[in-house]
Amino acid sequence: MTKHDEYESPLAHRYASSEIKKIFSPRERASTWRKLWLWLAEAEKELGLTQITDKALEGLRSNRIVSDEAFQVIAEEERIRRHDVMSHIFALEKDAPDAAGLIHIGATSCYDALRLVLPKLAKVIHNLSIFALKFKDLPTLAFTHFQAAQPISLGRRAAQWAQDLAMDLEDIEYVLAGLKFRGAQGTTGSQASFMEIFHGDTEKIDRLNEMLCEKAGFESCYDISTQTYTRKVDLRIANALSAFGASAIRIATDIRHLAHDKILDEPHEATQTGSSAMAFKSNPMRSERICSLGRKLSNISTNFSSTFSSQWLERTLDDSAIRRIDIPEMFLLSDALLILLDDVTNGIVVFPAMIRSQLQEELPFMATENIIMKLVHKDVSRQEAHERVRVLSRQTVEEMKTKGTKNDLIERIKGDEFFKPIWDDLDGMLDPKLFIGRSAEIVEKYCGSNGPLTRKLEKYKDYIDSTATATLAV
Repeated sequence: MTKHDEYESPLAHRYASSEIKKIFSPRERASTWRKLWLWLAEAEKELGLTQITDKALEGLRSNRIVSDEAFQVIAEEERIRRHDVMSHIFALEKDAPDAAGLIHIGATSCYDALRLVLPKLAKVIHNLSIFALKFKDLPTLAFTHFQAAQPISLGRRAAQWAQDLAMDLEDIEYVLAGLKFRGAQGTTGSQASFMEIFHGDTEKIDRLNEMLCEKAGFESCYDISTQTYTRKVDLRIANALSAFGASAIRIATDIRHLAHDKILDEPHEATQTGSSAMAFKSNPMRSERICSLGRKLSNISTNFSSTFSSQWLERTLDDSAIRRIDIPEMFLLSDALLILLDDVTNGIVVFPAMIRSQLQEELPFMATENIIMKLVHKDVSRQEAHERVRVLSRQTVEEMKTKGTKNDLIERIKGDEFFKPIWDDLDGMLDPKLFIGRSAEIVEKYCGSNGPLTRKLEKYKDYIDSTATATLAV
């Protein structure tokens, strides 16, 4: 039997990076437990626990990385004990016999992948910022209700995408900054076992937790824990990452719509095939994949909400199996989306001629308000001007829909004596840049060198400058 004969998660196999897969690999997870047990033993020895010897600590340090042989022991023991933590303790005691009976004097839980996600998200935002500034004054048709609306600039639209992702960056940073260590709390959070170990010396227990936080890189422990840290922590992280998943869908959906109109396109390889049947097709498969993976991520917080709300009293084990699936998947999905978004946002192809063509089809309608106001300035009744424009506009739309004609509203206006006072002004009123308001200024203020987006990304500058655009595996 080969790997082709058993199911393998496409998320890990096809989409996520090696970095994120390593964080959630069995070896990394098991070795993290051993690292935590080592820290606990070191701190307890420093605080006077005499049964922890230098030889025991050396055994823990030299076996901190779980070997393939140890995994075999763990698998066999878990089949016997039906308890994964105890099977890992048994394997470590076999690797480090001098530490036998000392491991797991206390215990803690920890997970981390947010630091990997954040700089990747910052790079995507940076890509969009560059794009927004490049096209800050290129007029393009806007859409409300997916119907033609007052034009904006293409860069202004991209700045909107960047702002959504910047909000996700803020949320994830906030969650990361709020993470604390569970620390040495005992089986139900009362610290009773540590009262026994340290003979009622509460100052030593407090110092133990301070030392553990220092070793693990946390500022403090959660004030209240039970047998685990509260699963509210998982839910807060899931909410932030799920919100990012929704942003990814939002952006990719816009790109898919614009690709349909041939306004812009995502990057394509020269040999990329769009359809097995229709050879002419060039589908936005990256953006479609973003929507697909984003749909999974944007809804995964529901699982974490259910897991948190279903915990009974000081803890039940129905959180365990689903967290083994959901926590890695939550981060692998985020990582996969960031790889795709980095690739897409760094290589968006713009078609200015198509943008102009689409805009010209609708621009005469957009100009009607200005035409009415120009007539009013020529002492023409606004009500009469509005009615004349309405009638000609409806005639134009009818011809466009039923006969497929071009938008000839301006020609109709030029042929109607009622509008003679402004005939000479009409062509000058159709410059697309007259309709995009402060779009360019808005982009410059937000994405420019002194803008809030640039300041927000400053801490990630080294990563952004030194990291090449992500490459898709498939």
